[in-house]
Amino acid sequence: MQRRSWIATTVVVLILITAGGIGALWSLRQTQKSEFIKRLTGGDPARAPTLMIKYGCASCHDIPDLHGPSGRVGPSLHALSERVYIGGVTTNTPENLVRWITNPKALSPRTAMPVTGISEAQARDVAAYLYVHQ
Repeated sequence: MQRRSWIATTVVVLILITAGGIGALWSLRQTQKSEFIKRLTGGDPARAPTLMIKYGCASCHDIPDLHGPSGRVGPSLHALSERVYIGGVTTNTPENLVRWITNPKALSPRTAMPVTGISEAQARDVAAYLYVHQ
């Protein structure tokens, strides 16, 4: 009986160590991804949630990990980094995403997405958030 107990304890400990290692690796990868996206977009994803509510993004879009309104007028912004096109009209690059966020009508005059008045710097924060949060 003691041998079974020892084996069971060992298995549990190994599972916990493995899970902890996986969690630590995931956390490290998220940090690295966030830093890479910050450099790529020139924005800070931590500032974006307030901006997305202030400028009405969340009124029209379902936005990953954003607590607050969750609109259904525009498309969901989940997995945006995996899409080929932004707004169906331009390739998905950080610069194009910032252009789309600041002035979508310049890229697609008939789009329903409004020009909100968000600045380029603020749009970079939003772009960083959308690329980091899946």
